[in-house]
Amino acid sequence: MSHDHTDPPSELTLKVKALESLLVEKGLVNPEALDTIIETYESQVGPRNGAHVVAKAWVDADFKSALLADATAAVASLGYAGRQGEHLKVVENTADTHNLVVCTLCSCYPWTVLGLPPVWYKSAPYRARAVSEPRKVLAEFGTVLSDDTRIRVWDSTSEMRYLVLPLRPAGTDDLSEEQLRNLVTRNSMIGVEQAKTADSQD
Repeated sequence: MSHDHTDPPSELTLKVKALESLLVEKGLVNPEALDTIIETYESQVGPRNGAHVVAKAWVDADFKSALLADATAAVASLGYAGRQGEHLKVVENTADTHNLVVCTLCSCYPWTVLGLPPVWYKSAPYRARAVSEPRKVLAEFGTVLSDDTRIRVWDSTSEMRYLVLPLRPAGTDDLSEEQLRNLVTRNSMIGVEQAKTADSQD
């Protein structure tokens, strides 16, 4: 599975860009409005929200308990609700269990806390291989787990979407909640990667 950012755009991406250009050219879509929508999902409705949720769970035991019991309500208590943010379940990585999220039928995904889904998440190879050979898929993302680590694969649907609560990295006891947010990535909340280490903190 290649994740090289120099790969050419997919056929679907090219079609979307062509359609966008045509709509702008015909005056049917305002490019500034498009930019605002994209910025909203990338910055406001996106991985930053999920990072807030994860970091708070790392430092606040009561919030973590509430999150694992009823993720939809706990996330909403932080002000994050909306499109595809309902019916949310959080699954926790532990020392002996690693969780991985996929949507085998389409690309159901909690936009409210993760933003726009990455291209690879929607791809047929990921959707198939995450179920059939999850350990190999994780290794391709640089996540190499010990043989005795259990991998649980969660299949998102329109009725239930999943968010991974990554393990808190070692050596982060002195970091503030805000600093911890910087260690949480979209990929770690999907489960293909671990949270960033403490020495990656800027």
